[in-house]
Amino acid sequence: MIRFYCAIFLFIFNAQVLANEPDFAQGQQWLQNRLAYFQQLEIDSSPKNIILFLGDGMSITTLTAARILAGQKAGGSGEEHFLSFENFSLSPLIKTYNTDQQTPDSAGTMSAIMTGVKTRAGVIGLGPEQPLGWCFGADQWQQQTLFEWAGQRNIDTAVVTNARLTHATPAATYAHSASRAWEGPSDLELNARLLGCKSIAEQLLTGAYEDGLDLAMGGGLSRLQEFIPQWQQAYPQGIYLNGADQLESVTDQHPVLGVFANSHMDYEQDRTEQPSLVEMTRSAIRYLQQRSQKSAGYLLVVEGARIDHGHHKGSAHRALTETIMMSDAVAMADEMTKDEDTLIIVTADHSHTLSMAGYPGRGNPILGLTKDQQGQPIIAADKMPYTTLGYTDGKGMGIADEDRKIGRQDVSKIDTEDADFHQEALFHKDWESHGGDDVALHAKGAGAAGFSGLMEQHEIYHVMRSLLEQRLVTGGEH
Repeated sequence: MIRFYCAIFLFIFNAQVLANEPDFAQGQQWLQNRLAYFQQLEIDSSPKNIILFLGDGMSITTLTAARILAGQKAGGSGEEHFLSFENFSLSPLIKTYNTDQQTPDSAGTMSAIMTGVKTRAGVIGLGPEQPLGWCFGADQWQQQTLFEWAGQRNIDTAVVTNARLTHATPAATYAHSASRAWEGPSDLELNARLLGCKSIAEQLLTGAYEDGLDLAMGGGLSRLQEFIPQWQQAYPQGIYLNGADQLESVTDQHPVLGVFANSHMDYEQDRTEQPSLVEMTRSAIRYLQQRSQKSAGYLLVVEGARIDHGHHKGSAHRALTETIMMSDAVAMADEMTKDEDTLIIVTADHSHTLSMAGYPGRGNPILGLTKDQQGQPIIAADKMPYTTLGYTDGKGMGIADEDRKIGRQDVSKIDTEDADFHQEALFHKDWESHGGDDVALHAKGAGAAGFSGLMEQHEIYHVMRSLLEQRLVTGGEH
């Protein structure tokens, strides 16, 4: 083992870049504060490649419930099970707030991860000085994304998602927008049209590939189709995919654009012809590995987007199933790569309001009614049973009785394990909300020791960039 000193994290940025960016400077100070800790660590090298898995809305409760569900599907009681990445050696906690909200949104959180600067909810790739939804002045507050930085240094970049490619989380890897809602030209507000701000779709297909993006796969044809002919004209040998059977045709010679759905891709529960997150991830890694002899490494971001959508829908079944699929994608990525040159990071952008309660017996079906150790339903004060999983807010609150009062639904005769069952919620809303609590990060491979303790979300960027910077300087030797 080669002793790894924290000096690999110390790199100098232009002082003008740091001006008016306290979060960015704070991230650098955080690295300095870890000196004493890092000097005690030993690892083999800094990574040539980084794969960042982002489980959108993958709260700690989601991880717990998903591991139990996966274990029960495998024939066990569930509690003793591990998701693939829960076996990684380092698992710090991440704070997720936006600069203007205790409970964050995906645009602000992923922007923090991809630029090193926390920002407002709803804003993509711009500093917190930029008002939400206002085009004027946006150029002044653009923050360079890690993809843009990497593209300038011959590091290949790729993004894979089962959401629209123009949705907030994937967009934060390549775009700069005062509103996450500006996905396509028809989504632009009047002030954006008058002042010349570009939609996220236009930024992807007429700018991001010029800045170094090599591969993008996901959904969102409804926003992208207007610009696909321009992309094909700019890259006449580029590979455009619209079916799962085409994934095997991807080679390392040319840029790749895969668009497999009009909007978001199907939930894994409902998927038939579309490629899975696992299949897209495999294809992306194979593509990037083929290019490795001609590049300085690669940076791949994989988003499990529909975890978040399942929670918003109030369907724990769908959210947990999507989490298990992302775990499978991580396991596959781990098998395809080597720890000595690849860092794998798994984290979430924010949490949700999912909770587990009620003292169920060991091995009780995680999607079922709460039952005691003798298998008898535990009854609440209203003399009705309840499920182990529930939400603070969402669709599943209850029903109106004959007196027009709101009462809780009797779930004793309902299949609570059905994919379309909405877990009970304390407060009724059409759309379950995010949570503001910390999320977990799991890291494995070269440079994983850079993640520890309780971290600010934008510090993830600083660790990733400093590790890649050191690799470029030393070639991995210390």
